[in-house]
Amino acid sequence: MRSSTRDAVAGAKRLVVKVGSSSLTGPDGRTDPARIDAIAEALEARMARGSDLILVSSGAVASGMGPLGLHARPTDLATKQAAAAVGQVRLAQEWARSFARFGRTTAQLLLTSSDAGDRTRARNAQRTIDRLRQLSAIPIVNENDTVATSEMRFGDNDRLAAIVSHLSYCDALVLLSDVDGLYDRNPAEPGAAFVPEVWSGNDLRGVAAGEGGGLGTGGMASKVSAARLASRGGVPVLLAAADEISAALGAADVGTAFAPRGQRISSWKFWALYAADATGVLRIDAGAVRAVTEGRKSLLPVGITDAEGEFAAGDIVDIVGPAGEIIGRGEVSFDAEDLALVLGRTMAELPDAYKRPVIHADYLSNYASRA
Repeated sequence: MRSSTRDAVAGAKRLVVKVGSSSLTGPDGRTDPARIDAIAEALEARMARGSDLILVSSGAVASGMGPLGLHARPTDLATKQAAAAVGQVRLAQEWARSFARFGRTTAQLLLTSSDAGDRTRARNAQRTIDRLRQLSAIPIVNENDTVATSEMRFGDNDRLAAIVSHLSYCDALVLLSDVDGLYDRNPAEPGAAFVPEVWSGNDLRGVAAGEGGGLGTGGMASKVSAARLASRGGVPVLLAAADEISAALGAADVGTAFAPRGQRISSWKFWALYAADATGVLRIDAGAVRAVTEGRKSLLPVGITDAEGEFAAGDIVDIVGPAGEIIGRGEVSFDAEDLALVLGRTMAELPDAYKRPVIHADYLSNYASRA
């Protein structure tokens, strides 16, 4: 029986499509115009049917390897960034050339995790993407490898695609690579079983997802992680082979489908949980844990046992339970100095100027409901 997840992907009006390095480049590390053309043709066919697409494209480092005479993916940061600087230009030119065949204009957006982690910059990126779509241009997003350090990286473009799918409030995410879907082990091993549907984390028990190959940074493990990240926020995901892109963007009857978990959460709550930079930690007691998870209540001073970090009102902070478990995140309404004065006190004990939730329920997102 066909799943509702596949119907959701097939019928999505706003769609993020991520393409991996191995699907865009040849064995020599250079971008392959024929591969890019085939992908662009499939994307154009989907747009011709009325869908609005954002393309997340890997391949900058791989595209720069050939022109620089590099025969293996560089391991040191300086050479990686040099290859990305060369490759990003060539990759953008190839996409522009290919989509120009259909009269399409392309635009390039280079992001780091610090861009997504800062609310102002994340909203600016979101507005730029929205405006490009209104102007009928195709946003092509990639991680900004030329400036990203280990602290600034998404880690791979799979995670970037999951975050973009939420920040741009898209209806579905399609992750394309050189593998036709998820298997319970390396598909080259005898007896490897294909996993067509993932409804929850229980379906991933016993699944061994490997790491990336020679050209890409995102192996199957990163794709599963990204798929779960998007689906936990309520976005349906299809993981499929780039060679089957027409089917993936058509009936969506190939690959592995990841069902969305519950109702779609807001872009703000997803950003707070999975993209924002947290500047502090609030430790809360068991009663407060129940209030903010089961009761969906605001976090009050009385339930907070300790606070760490130098945060200001409006910052995002982590919320941690009595056993050290991470409960969620929220936008704190106190500076760290002021919060220290009210910890553990009831509302009745506070001066009028301090009688407010530390984190209002509208600005608190917990992980419990997104497992």
